[in-house]
Amino acid sequence: MSTARVVVQPPAENGGRRVTVDGTFVGVAFSLHDLAVFLERAGLEGWDELDVAAHAELIDWRGGGLDVWEQ
Repeated sequence: MSTARVVVQPPAENGGRRVTVDGTFVGVAFSLHDLAVFLERAGLEGWDELDVAAHAELIDWRGGGLDVWEQ
């Protein structure tokens, strides 16, 4: 089981990746921008795509890293 606050699941057929923060589903991201929006709503204020990329090691990327958005 992951100890990461943020878990990004493998891409679905449509390219969307389910995202959870602290075990709570927050949405389906189709890009780093989407992920940044979800993280900001979850309390990581001021985060953008560059912050997500810079702190990618803090995220449990399942089925591919931050550059994988297709199955």
